[in-house]
Amino acid sequence: MTSNNKKGLPLGRGLGALLSTNEPGIGGTTMVEIACIEANPFNPRTHFESEALEELAASIKALGIIQPLTLRQISPNRYQLISGERRLRASQIAGLTAVPAYIRVANDQSMLEMALVENIQRENLNAIEIGLSYHRLIEECKYTQSELGQKISKSRSDIANHLRLLKLPAAIQAAVRDNELTMGHARALLSISNESEQLKAFEAIKLNQLSVRDVEQWGKPSSIKPKSPTSKSSPKSAVVRSIENQLKAKLGLKVQVNQDAQGKGKITLSFNSMEQLNMILETLGNS
Repeated sequence: MTSNNKKGLPLGRGLGALLSTNEPGIGGTTMVEIACIEANPFNPRTHFESEALEELAASIKALGIIQPLTLRQISPNRYQLISGERRLRASQIAGLTAVPAYIRVANDQSMLEMALVENIQRENLNAIEIGLSYHRLIEECKYTQSELGQKISKSRSDIANHLRLLKLPAAIQAAVRDNELTMGHARALLSISNESEQLKAFEAIKLNQLSVRDVEQWGKPSSIKPKSPTSKSSPKSAVVRSIENQLKAKLGLKVQVNQDAQGKGKITLSFNSMEQLNMILETLGNS
């Protein structure tokens, strides 16, 4: 990697401020054979939806590539992608053999920074891809979170929240990456310190469609107080007491008849032996 130049690369100004065009013959738009183009190893985007690529390929077939790709030349007939991987992939699907491109000069650190700027500012990276990109910039380009925030016009808390997602188990990160789990749910899972409990809560989210609030309360004592038994039933009416006494007299057993305000209830029969149980069954059978 080239020497650190983090103070001199104005990320917040976009790609143009990061691209050098001083070398002779470099700086215009030209047609480049797709076979001569290598992917950008610094591209933070790792997931490309096939349906979206097919739609873009259909557009390219009909209208061509409206916005050229941006490349850097790495040898006389070899180029490396700086930005435009979706357009490159869709062009291949559309059957193109060459694409229009801007040829620029950039070092490895600039490539990494430009790939991040290009994707975050112009495409919809998922939260895990953003977190991984932030992590690479901090580790490889030696930015602090505050410096990085200033460079890409993001708050320090936004950077910190995305970095924290990388602490989640791989299965949960994959769900965020595949848009099966919202960032809000993922952040709520971070409040659970135990990894096995995080995975249990994750399964509960999928099975029971838990809200973010539900996940935040995971493992905490319930704040809902149980109702007292007396609040579930109404005082026994004369009719209910009469029926209760009739059953006691007929069965010779302890009987409880409970009824709530809506008229619903239950009858409880208590017995002390198999003989008494058989007697209850015979009585009910003869009724």
